Amino acid sequence: MEENYELAKWLAGEMTEKELIAFQQTPEYATYIKIAEYSSQLKTPDFDADALYKNVISHKKVTPKVIPFYQTKWLKIAAIFLVLLGISFFFKTTATATQIAENGKKTSFSLPDNSQIVLNSGSEIQYKKWNWDNNRNIDLKGEAYFKVAHGKKFEVNTNLGKVSVLGTQFNVKSRNNRFDVTCYEGRVKVVYKKQTVIITKGISVSFDANYFEKENIESTKPEWTVNEIVFKKEKLQNILDELQRQYDCEIILNSKENNQLFSGTLPTNNIKTALNVVSSTYHLKISKFEPKKIILEDF
Repeated sequence: MEENYELAKWLAGEMTEKELIAFQQTPEYATYIKIAEYSSQLKTPDFDADALYKNVISHKKVTPKVIPFYQTKWLKIAAIFLVLLGISFFFKTTATATQIAENGKKTSFSLPDNSQIVLNSGSEIQYKKWNWDNNRNIDLKGEAYFKVAHGKKFEVNTNLGKVSVLGTQFNVKSRNNRFDVTCYEGRVKVVYKKQTVIITKGISVSFDANYFEKENIESTKPEWTVNEIVFKKEKLQNILDELQRQYDCEIILNSKENNQLFSGTLPTNNIKTALNVVSSTYHLKISKFEPKKIILEDF
């Protein structure tokens, strides 16, 4: 202990002259001298208190926030609910309603605004119920009779043309390359390719690849809704196609090509009568008659 005390006094320069002479006589003095020389050559870096403080703050350990289990559970439930709500909204706004009248049948139904539609045999309609009052838009394949409730614009789209109305009664038929529109009440705008026509009550228009025809009518509703079909300058094969839809059967025609056009009325509730009219007009005979299969051929 005494030795350490003497070393401390020497390093501090507090020894008297007599004590210094005695200390220099000790065996360890030479070693102490070398240590003091090496220590004097060492440079102590400058101390920057501000830098040290900033460094400590930047590395300060952040204590994570612990969320209780019951809160985590409810957060997960809320997230699932939001996802399901989003999925439900997506399907509600994009889902399409479909109405179909199969061959041999007719289908009547109402739209969300109470507009009435009757689908003829072998026809189909698609529309979206969401926001219907502001987007009264329908896609039609085949033939349908419309009684449209008053409201915003009502549009019927087909692969051949488009019909636009506000509130009226009309019939649209789109079969093969033939597009027919008849107005029974109000006004109807018909668009066929680049041609636009406005028709009113009692007017019917027909479009084909080769002609356009406009004529007056006397009926107050489509004849097919009362079990009759009216044809105007129609081809034989188109007539047979319509009979197949109305009676849900197959009609095979074994005959030479016949370009004669037919205008007249056929029943949709008596197939033999309808076939007899067609056969007499085109000089054909019924060689086979079964409920689901009929064959017509030349005499």
